[in-house]
Amino acid sequence: MKTMIDQNVLDKANVWLNGDYDEETKQAVRDMMENNPQELTEAFYRDLEFGTGGLRGIMGAGSNRMNKYTVGMATQGFSNYLKMNFPEKEQISVVIACDSRNNSRYFSEVAANIFSANGIKVYLFDDLRPTPELSFAIRHLKCQGGIMITASHNPKEYNGYKAYWEDGGQLISPHDKNVITEVSKIGNIDDVEFSGNPALIESIGKEVDNVYLKKVKALSLSPEVIKRRKDFSIVYTPLHGTGIKLVPDSLTNFGFQNVHIVEEQAVPDGNFPTVKSPNPEEPAALKLAIEKAKAIGADLVMATDPDGDRVGIAVRSGNDFVLLNGNQAASLLINYLLTKWSENGKLTGNEFIVKTIVTSELLFDLAEKYDVQHFDVLTGFKYIADIIKRFEGEKTFIGGGEESYGYLVGDFVRDKDAVISCSMIAETAAWAADQGIGMYEMLKELYVEFGFYKEKLVSIVRKGKAGAEEINKIMDDFRTHPPKTLGGSKVVRIKDYQTGIDHDLVTNSKKTIDLPKSNVLQFFTENGSKVSVRPSGTEPKIKFYFGIKGQLRKKEDFDKINAVLEAQIEDIICELKLK
Repeated sequence: MKTMIDQNVLDKANVWLNGDYDEETKQAVRDMMENNPQELTEAFYRDLEFGTGGLRGIMGAGSNRMNKYTVGMATQGFSNYLKMNFPEKEQISVVIACDSRNNSRYFSEVAANIFSANGIKVYLFDDLRPTPELSFAIRHLKCQGGIMITASHNPKEYNGYKAYWEDGGQLISPHDKNVITEVSKIGNIDDVEFSGNPALIESIGKEVDNVYLKKVKALSLSPEVIKRRKDFSIVYTPLHGTGIKLVPDSLTNFGFQNVHIVEEQAVPDGNFPTVKSPNPEEPAALKLAIEKAKAIGADLVMATDPDGDRVGIAVRSGNDFVLLNGNQAASLLINYLLTKWSENGKLTGNEFIVKTIVTSELLFDLAEKYDVQHFDVLTGFKYIADIIKRFEGEKTFIGGGEESYGYLVGDFVRDKDAVISCSMIAETAAWAADQGIGMYEMLKELYVEFGFYKEKLVSIVRKGKAGAEEINKIMDDFRTHPPKTLGGSKVVRIKDYQTGIDHDLVTNSKKTIDLPKSNVLQFFTENGSKVSVRPSGTEPKIKFYFGIKGQLRKKEDFDKINAVLEAQIEDIICELKLK
């Protein structure tokens, strides 16, 4: 039986067939119409939109795909918006960088041509570069915006487009919505200026690298420790991505002389041939690095994602390695920063840290120990950047992080930064070693002092149009029928960031949440557990974040308490029917 195709999908596909699109694109649309109506629906049922990470999608023909035309319309809309916002600026300028993904360089050149055709000066990196260097370069070159062509850690068929404002942070409200409005005004691709002006495109590279790396080096808090521990053994893998450009150089600048690269993964390659997924959150991505670390007796393993903004780490525990999650790595890093700032006499009472609402509360415990201000923001590092911008010139940002393996130290970058993070995590590990202790043991000590924070993330993938509808239904069901208990403990508080209401179920009182509206729900129980639910802004997933807290009286009880807390989380997962 012939599959019926939605009329809206057919209408959009016919626009592409009859418009001024290249023949290869038209042929791809014809093939879908004739042979794969389901794929046609997925390619045209909507337009790509900016989420928490910008534009992201599967590469191919269609309005819901990453291609020359969707990149072109996004860039034209962004160009129009920049010109609206900076009418007095004699020369508006932007920076463009890209990662190692297939078509990334091509998309970056398409965007460069469109910006320049609109009279906007373009600084185009000469080769792939990490996302954080793009953020840095915007401020360094005093530009009004920038874009990074990347799909972060998504599978190889994806690519994406992260848009940045003049502060070096990704677009947030109102700019993100306004850019979408400008893009939607572009009726067809005839409105896109594809023919570039080479006179307005300038290649940049090593000169920006050098300034950036010098600033990263200045973040070091324990140079004397690294001198003593210069032979501290580290294995690093860029997972075929941009990290190879700067991470090894930065570690060398810090003084580490015993850094080993996973050579099989050192070559940039958009097919990511040695991993199923280039995601440092996944244990399989670190497999080769851990094998190398065991073979040479290293103490620390670090892996960065394709665009070099997130890092996953594994630390030695006896003869084996333990993968730390993003909450644990962030806790160790923030503990080190706060301890050294205190020891070095740098705390004046005017400093702060930031985390996201789904990240471990242990970070706030650490801040309170040192009487340092702390802020919660929505998921997405752009909101951390916004807090830094808000307090610029008034307060000093020490560091921040999110559970999804993104961290930042210092304020000269306005996005998560794996180059900085690798350097500072290595310094943290060397500092621990200088005290005769490993990172894993140091984490246990934090749990003894502050309580054992146990977190887990469960992601449910639902692809395509039907998947998006199912995810919306799951969120609706949680709103209309919230759980009364979780893990046997009564739900006493619900935060709905979409309605902006914080509801105390014990007193039945309600107050307003002082954050932007977002499709996130949080449930808090009587025994201190926290469950957060949110659709991903960049992937076809709905994410469940579980956080519980127990007591660890001595390090020797770690395994026992860990098993108890793990069982409690599993109970909640079963109760929510996620398995």
